[in-house]
Amino acid sequence: MRIAFFVNDVDTEQENYTTTRLALAAHTRGHDVWYAGADDLTTLPDSSLSARAAPIPTKRFRSLKSLLRATQAADREALALEELDVFWLRSDPAEEADRPWARHIGIDFGHVLADRGVIVLNDPDGLRRAANKMYVQLLPAAVRPRTLITHDLDAVRAFMKEEGADIVLKPLHGSRGENVFVVRRGDGANLNQIFEAIASSGYVIAQEYLADAAKGDIRMFLLNGRPLTVDGRFAAFRRVNTGPDLRNNMSVGGQAKDLRMTDPILAVAEAVRPKLVEDGMFLVGLDIAGDRILEVNVFSPGGLGSCEHFSEVDYAGAIIEAVETKSDLVEAYGRMFPNRQIAVL
Repeated sequence: MRIAFFVNDVDTEQENYTTTRLALAAHTRGHDVWYAGADDLTTLPDSSLSARAAPIPTKRFRSLKSLLRATQAADREALALEELDVFWLRSDPAEEADRPWARHIGIDFGHVLADRGVIVLNDPDGLRRAANKMYVQLLPAAVRPRTLITHDLDAVRAFMKEEGADIVLKPLHGSRGENVFVVRRGDGANLNQIFEAIASSGYVIAQEYLADAAKGDIRMFLLNGRPLTVDGRFAAFRRVNTGPDLRNNMSVGGQAKDLRMTDPILAVAEAVRPKLVEDGMFLVGLDIAGDRILEVNVFSPGGLGSCEHFSEVDYAGAIIEAVETKSDLVEAYGRMFPNRQIAVL
């Protein structure tokens, strides 16, 4: 296969990223692999699409670090995107605060490529709908926290009064646990200050406080709408905070712990499966606290390395194998299926 990973910026990718693991797995399995960033895409006068892409050199690599260094040092080459088998959208719009034009450029190009027969993962139409945390509100109410999304402080006050308990405030457009606060019941002064700080840059999410989140949350990978497993081991781990901070995100000091899978966790995954399949979400990371979903990571879910560390199995290889199956189906049956269906076949 010919696979291109679309990322925010090729030069800022890191060896511990899940994208690097997927690229190494694809390269090891004999596929031609490239990286392209948000400022590397071009539409030519004849309407064809091209990228100034960094190829993974044709040599064996013993580590993620060596593969990434060699790729970032490689001479960029013009890559005809329509000749790809797979265009894999792995950029994070939340990382583009300083480049708003870059937030959805991959989706725009991916939409055209999907129409021209290239497999685009995840489906660009589905990604457009899931571009912020409001996507969680489209999931079954039984598996998500009670939530208010607003830019009105009075509405937040009313929500807190109705809850009669602590609530969480966070930005609608945000990532990595940034600007997430617990407002204690009756603490009106802090509510005003925190709301104003978040609302200055956009809409605010007010959410019921889940006590289970204080014990840690779960990052769980879904592949083709179902829990990713290899040799009976689930690609999932628990994230726990290492201090008084309520956030469990790895980027703010959270620590990965092994996880014993339970039926309630699997029930949450099953409840969201129909929506993820409908939207063509091939690879997704769910963040779960207790029996509720905190977030659905559809752009560039990370943490696969932690899963492989605890389970000692090759999840990245299994994911690439699933991509190979999709490519074989497209080759055998042509364009019988739209990209959204191909994404979860």
